[in-house]
Amino acid sequence: MSAFAGTGMLLRVALRKDRVRLSVWVGLVVLLAFYCVDAVKAAYPNEGDLAALLGFVQGPAGVAMTGPGYGLDTPTYATVFAGVYALYVYLAVAFMGATAVVRHTRADEESGRSELIGAGAVGRFAPLTAAGVVAMGASLVTGVGIVGATWSYGSAADAWLLGACAASVGIVFAGIAAVAAQLAERARSAMSMASAVIGAAVVVRGVGDIMREHGSWLSWFSPFAWAQQTRPFAEPRWWPLLVPVVVAACLWAASAVLLARRDMGAGLVAQRPGRSHASRWLAGPYSLALRLERGSIIGWSLGVGFSGLLYGSLAASVQESLANLPQNLKTVLLAQDGDLVDAYAATMAFFDALLVACFAIVAVHRLASEEAAGRAEVVLAAAVSRRTWVGASVVAALVGSVVVTLAGGLGLGIAVGASLGDSSRVWPLVLAQAAYLPAVAVVIGVTAALASARPRWVSAAWALVGWGMFAGFFGQLVSLPQAALNASPFHSSTSPGLRSSRSPPLRSWRCWRRARRSWASRW
Repeated sequence: MSAFAGTGMLLRVALRKDRVRLSVWVGLVVLLAFYCVDAVKAAYPNEGDLAALLGFVQGPAGVAMTGPGYGLDTPTYATVFAGVYALYVYLAVAFMGATAVVRHTRADEESGRSELIGAGAVGRFAPLTAAGVVAMGASLVTGVGIVGATWSYGSAADAWLLGACAASVGIVFAGIAAVAAQLAERARSAMSMASAVIGAAVVVRGVGDIMREHGSWLSWFSPFAWAQQTRPFAEPRWWPLLVPVVVAACLWAASAVLLARRDMGAGLVAQRPGRSHASRWLAGPYSLALRLERGSIIGWSLGVGFSGLLYGSLAASVQESLANLPQNLKTVLLAQDGDLVDAYAATMAFFDALLVACFAIVAVHRLASEEAAGRAEVVLAAAVSRRTWVGASVVAALVGSVVVTLAGGLGLGIAVGASLGDSSRVWPLVLAQAAYLPAVAVVIGVTAALASARPRWVSAAWALVGWGMFAGFFGQLVSLPQAALNASPFHSSTSPGLRSSRSPPLRSWRCWRRARRSWASRW
C-alpha cells in the first residue's frame, strides 16, 4: 500500500468538516481586504491628503506596526494599502493556515480519529498531505479574493502579486504548524508553538525594519518581510517569493520525516512525567484548573508583557512623529484630543486587551477539549458537580486574565516611563489596562456559556473578539451606529475609560469606576 493511499478520501472528509469554518475564515479575510480598500478612500477622499499620514507611518512606531513603507514617498491608495494595511491581512492568513493544519493532524490524533482512520486502507502520510492541501487551498483562494479586492487600484499584475504574497504567508505558516504538530503531543501545545512563531515573526520584522530604512538583514528572518519585500504597487518584484516557496517545501519535507520517526498519538517532545502523588494544592477542582493553566498563564504573561515593552519603548518616537500632524488626523488615528502619549498608550492598551481576551477564550476552551478527550469524566466521577467543574475553569480563566493584564500594563507603563523619563506614568497605565477586565470577563462568560450549551459552539466566541477589534479600531472611521458599537464587549471600557474621554483618563481611578458602572447598567 502506498504511504499516500486514501489522501483523496481524507481530503474530501476534511473539506466536508471545515466547509463552514474555512468559508468563514476566507470570507472574513477577503472582507477585511475589501474594507481596508474602501476605508482608505473614505478617510482620505483625495490622494493628496495621504501625505499627512506619512509623519506617523514613516516614524519608528508606524514602521513597527505596518512595514517598511515602500512607495509611501509618493503615496497613492494602492501603496498605502500595500504598505500599511496588508500586514494585518497577512497575519490573518497565517493564523488560518496554522489552525487548519493543526485541526486535521494533531487534533485528530489526540481525539483518536486518526487511529480509527489508520485502521483502514490509509497510508501513513495521507492525513498530513490532506491537511496540507486544505491549508494551501484555503490560502490560495484567499489570495485570489485579495486580488479581487485590490483590482480596482488599476494594476492587475500588482494585484496578483499582492494576492500571491498573502497565499505564500499562509502556506509557510501552515508548514510551521505541520512541524509543530509532530513535536507536540497535544493540539493546544502545537497551536501555541505555531502562534509563538507567528508572534516572533511579527516582532523580528518590526525590529528589523526599524533598524534600517526599508528593512535590514534581520527583517529577512520573518516570512512577513518576504511578502513585503515584493513591493507591490511600488517597485514590484516577484523573486522574493522564491524564499517562502523553498522554505515551505523544506518545512513540509521536515514534517514528513518527523512523522515517520514517531509513534501514532505521541509527540517528539515528550511531556514531563508528573509526581506519583499529588500535592495538597491539587486537592480540589479549582486548584487543578489553575495548575492546568499555569503554563499558559506564564507564556501569555511573558508575551503580552513583552508586547507592552516593545510598543511602550516607542513612546518618545511617537510623540515626536505625531506632533506635526493636523489635529483632525490625530483624532482619526487615535480618537482622542489631548496628550499624544496618553492617546498612543490607550491604543496599545486596547490592543493588549484583545490579546488578553484571546487568552481567556483559549483558557475556557479547555472545557470542550477536556470533555472531548474523556478527561472530564474522570474528574466528574469524583465528588465534583458539573457546575463546580465549569466554575473552576471560569475562575482559572479570570485569574489568568488578571495576571496577563497586569503583565501587559506593567510592561507598557515601564517602557513608556523609561522612554520619556517620567516614572509617574507607570501606575496610571496599569490602571488603564485594568479597565478592560470587565470586558474580558464578559468574553469569558460568553465562551463558558457556549461550551456548556454545545462544545462545538465554543469557537463562535472568537467572533466577539473580532467584532470588538473592528469596532474599536474602525468604528468611528465608518460611523457605526451606537447599537453596533454597544455589541462590542470592549466599547464600555474604551469609550468612557480610555480612548475618547477629553479628560486625562490614564491619570485617575475614574477609568476603572466609569467602566464598571457602565458594565453594571448594561449587562
